Amino acid sequence: MTIPLPRMRIAARLRIHGQPFAGSSTIARREMMRIRLLALFALSLAASPLHAQVAHLPAGTGLGEGTAQPGNAPIEIPNAAPRARASSDGRPWSVRVAESVMRRNPQTHRRWDYTQGVVLGAIERVGLARNDAAMLDYVRTNMDRWIGPDGSIEGYEMAEYNIDEVSQGRLLFGLHQRTGDARYRRAADLLRQQLRTHPRTPEGGFWHKQVYPQQMWLDGLYMGQPFLAEYAKTYGEPAAFDDVARQFLLVARHTRDPRTGLMYHAWDYAKAQPWADSATGLSANFWGRAMGWYVLGVVETLDHFPADHPDRAAIIQTLRDAAEAIERVQDPVTGLWWNVMDQPNRAGNYLEASASSMFVYALAKAARLGYVAPEYRQVAERGFDGLLSNLVRENADGTVSLINVVQVSGVGGNPRRDGSYRDGSYAYYVSEPVVTDDYKGVGPFILAALELGR
Repeated sequence: MTIPLPRMRIAARLRIHGQPFAGSSTIARREMMRIRLLALFALSLAASPLHAQVAHLPAGTGLGEGTAQPGNAPIEIPNAAPRARASSDGRPWSVRVAESVMRRNPQTHRRWDYTQGVVLGAIERVGLARNDAAMLDYVRTNMDRWIGPDGSIEGYEMAEYNIDEVSQGRLLFGLHQRTGDARYRRAADLLRQQLRTHPRTPEGGFWHKQVYPQQMWLDGLYMGQPFLAEYAKTYGEPAAFDDVARQFLLVARHTRDPRTGLMYHAWDYAKAQPWADSATGLSANFWGRAMGWYVLGVVETLDHFPADHPDRAAIIQTLRDAAEAIERVQDPVTGLWWNVMDQPNRAGNYLEASASSMFVYALAKAARLGYVAPEYRQVAERGFDGLLSNLVRENADGTVSLINVVQVSGVGGNPRRDGSYRDGSYAYYVSEPVVTDDYKGVGPFILAALELGR
């Protein structure tokens, strides 16, 4: 239920703690104020199986999707060589940035989707690592904004078959384990049911969305497969691991460029989309964050994937292939990565924060776990120092910001606000808005910092 904050008015019939509450008495007004304050400061409500949805704050435009930069363009950076840098107060960057998110946005995002899922997942990791109750409460409060007493998810429509909507469900497993609240299991079951009936290509690949028929995007591997693997492990569905493997291997087969080793953003099985090559069905460019989603998807999925599964080695090989290509296009000056990965210094291109953060995290974790050679740890360290030297800002109020995050990129769909079409061209990728503190960059940055002990 959305409760407007600016006006001190009580709804004629408000559901409080899962029960109808009528009238506008003094008691009712006090109860409403209590709920508002709890939401405002991102504290959790009582831990109980009857725990009701938390009141929403007003949904700000672009909440969680960053703040505009001048001209919606990249901010000029010093192009500095990577240098290790401690935060000004000596606390880890992972903690500083996680707390900056909590301070800026008591309500993480305006709806259920992957944007808040990636940052809440990162904050949860920091909270668990540090046994930080405030961070874990923040995660639970922001999940509970959307989850009803029956496990329903506000705003979620299974019939849309949007694989992006599955990703935030990864938070449900830890919440269910820590609280025993059956709502979280029911919500996870709901998302699992989507994947049981999700439309597929003839080879069995999940469509990216119902509105993108016969298309697989690299993004979708992060959105769906870590959730499906963790569900299979947690709730005993071993047959699902074959499906997880199929998705990674299909996308790698169809999108990997044999010359560069990089992966194209999207592939159309039907070869019918205007953006798709008529012979291959591939989009035209290597978008950094898309490949970042893929390697994140692999390292997050392998945490839950059986060690003895016959396809595990093949999935790891796709990660090794990607790591080699990613290292080759790392910027030699800054240690960062370009928005369009293989076209450094081309007019309009820029060193982009979300892809750089994703590559740092994925390479560091993969090196630690032996999926790739140990030397990739140094590649990741160089990338993280490049972020600190060029794209991280410490603000006067004590918060930390990440600049030069591309807000969104895709192919096809409806025309953009200016009437242009997302045609997958180079000009398209460098025309999307570039913002500060979009959580699609901030979340991976927190994970990278935590993985590197920084």
